Amino acid sequence: MLSQLPKNENNDKLLVGLETSDDAAVYELNEETALIQTLDFFTPMIDDPYIFGQIAASNALSDVYAMGGIPIVAMNIACFPACHDMDVLAKILKGGFDKVKESGALLVGGHTVDDKEPKYGLSVSGLVHPKKVLSNATAKVGDKLVITKPIGVGILNTAMKEGLIEKRLSDKVIEVMIHLNKYAAMSFNNIEVNCATDVTGFGLLGHALEVAKASNVSIEINSKEVPILEGAIDMAQMGIIPAGMYRNKEYVGKDVKMKDIETLVEDILYDPQTSGGLLVSVNPGLADMLVEDMKKNGSIEAKIIGEVKSRGDKYITVI
Repeated sequence: MLSQLPKNENNDKLLVGLETSDDAAVYELNEETALIQTLDFFTPMIDDPYIFGQIAASNALSDVYAMGGIPIVAMNIACFPACHDMDVLAKILKGGFDKVKESGALLVGGHTVDDKEPKYGLSVSGLVHPKKVLSNATAKVGDKLVITKPIGVGILNTAMKEGLIEKRLSDKVIEVMIHLNKYAAMSFNNIEVNCATDVTGFGLLGHALEVAKASNVSIEINSKEVPILEGAIDMAQMGIIPAGMYRNKEYVGKDVKMKDIETLVEDILYDPQTSGGLLVSVNPGLADMLVEDMKKNGSIEAKIIGEVKSRGDKYITVI
């Protein structure tokens, strides 16, 4: 769909635009500062309005961290039925406010429209040095790939809606979704990385594919190293699979080579994530240091799951 839009031409201030399906736009203001601009919102995946607000805000803020920046201001985007209890909307907005505050940014307003189905998210502005912009188009051959949250959220969210998992597991899923990628991204100040994106609706393989295409490389993922949330494989075995997984597999699958991967694990690699972690490409000599630094800064996960290869027959190989 984005391919049908006209291209922004002859503007050397636009550092990142539509061309590589990146997480946000980046516009150079001067030699020291570039503006990051992003927007994201979606329908509730959980009944608790305050938690939903936190998840949606964390998801939107993540785009700024994926570009190597820090968020500075955010604005609410909300759709809500006028006939519904306004206290529910207030709780959603409070959840968003608290996550924006945790990020260090300021929530400065927003816009709400009457709609049959609630939706919530943020428009976020951030700042980054023009020379330190991260993109999904700058992975280098030989880099190691680090992920900062476990996957399986889509499957477990589906199971939660059906009341199929115990509270201990649902609490962990919520913890993962509301966790800010701020803590993993803090390590970018200490350790130079080459490329980053966040893992959301297209799943791990979908976002890895965007990196591979934009960077003109191939990516090898070690399925045994990918962190998977407890209960996700059990739910997949029961057939609790979100529709988004099938769409991701249809869209991405032709560019992926699976080497004797168990079907259940394969499903989870395509599983759409909500407010997922960062996928980071880093020089192999710095990878272990990055993992340790991310953990020290409070990242919920930090694990090496693969590496960047020279362009091959397939963009993605899973071993």
